[in-house]
Amino acid sequence: MRVLRRYVAREIYLATSLVFAALICLFIIFDLIHELSDVGKSAYRVSQAVAYVLLSVPGHTYELFPIAALIGTVVALSQLAAHSELTVIRASGVSLYRLALAVCLAGLTLALITLVVGEFIAPASDQAAQRLRLRATSTVVGQEFRSGLWVKDEGSFINVRQVNLDFSLRGVKIFQFDDGFRLRAISFAEHGEYLGDHWWSLSNVVRTEFQGSESRVVRLPQERWRSVLSPEVISVLLVDPHKMTLASLWSYIQHLRENRQNSTRFEIALWRKMVYPGAVLVMMLLAVPFAQHQRRAGGVGARVFMAIMVGLGFHLLNRLFAHLGVLNEWPPALSGMGPTVAFLGLAFAAMWWAERR
Repeated sequence: MRVLRRYVAREIYLATSLVFAALICLFIIFDLIHELSDVGKSAYRVSQAVAYVLLSVPGHTYELFPIAALIGTVVALSQLAAHSELTVIRASGVSLYRLALAVCLAGLTLALITLVVGEFIAPASDQAAQRLRLRATSTVVGQEFRSGLWVKDEGSFINVRQVNLDFSLRGVKIFQFDDGFRLRAISFAEHGEYLGDHWWSLSNVVRTEFQGSESRVVRLPQERWRSVLSPEVISVLLVDPHKMTLASLWSYIQHLRENRQNSTRFEIALWRKMVYPGAVLVMMLLAVPFAQHQRRAGGVGARVFMAIMVGLGFHLLNRLFAHLGVLNEWPPALSGMGPTVAFLGLAFAAMWWAERR
């Protein structure tokens, strides 16, 4: 059985590598064509567009892992079936479930690679890509509304007109409320620099303080300001939640909960992130019945096409559940894990049906 596991794993790794190479090349071409339309804006040049596309590759790699693993496994097992090797394996007493176990053991390596890429490579790479593009096109880091970025900090609401690439702030407004939700003061600062440990240095501060029916204006050239706002919180704007690290997601969710803000979107991303390496194993498990089903009647191309359709269906269903979960306020665990669990059930049902035949 050990020899069989090694042989199956080698064939799967080889086929999956070729599928990955083809898919990544396609994404690079499509991304480059898309970026060329922005070349010439500000200081954005072809070399920077190429660098941006290459920095986006780890993010695409992470997203494509389940699909590539599914197609690669289907190709590998179909080749074994085409050369009658799968028939010999089954005739020697290896059940479909033992074959599935060999496939899953091979998939553990791919699942581990998915975890490493998703946690340590893709988030940093995507953030670097966004920084490069924003710097070249002379745009700000992010604005969620026309009025700028809004953040809740305990009893205060913070509005930032512009966040620069070095995480310095321009046009900072701080609305402070008391325990009775009455407006206590409005502060405006032209510029803010991060000092560390949640402390900021604000310059040219104008504060309007309200006391009963009276108000007074205070002007300060410099002021130290402590806030939950930090470069780590701001950096969330640079990366899609589904490409953030687990630690960053957890930290931001806690920040939102502490300030009584809706964190559903990020909780769904957290659950998806936790089960995504397992989705690679589920897709590979789903590939096992493909090689068993009508292996004489159908060619490799037909099964590969079916695998592509199933992989795309899984990808789209994942995104659909994430959006529906936010809109309908579904439990984050259901929205994040639902498609993976559903496809796992489909894989076991397909194997049971194939084994009965």
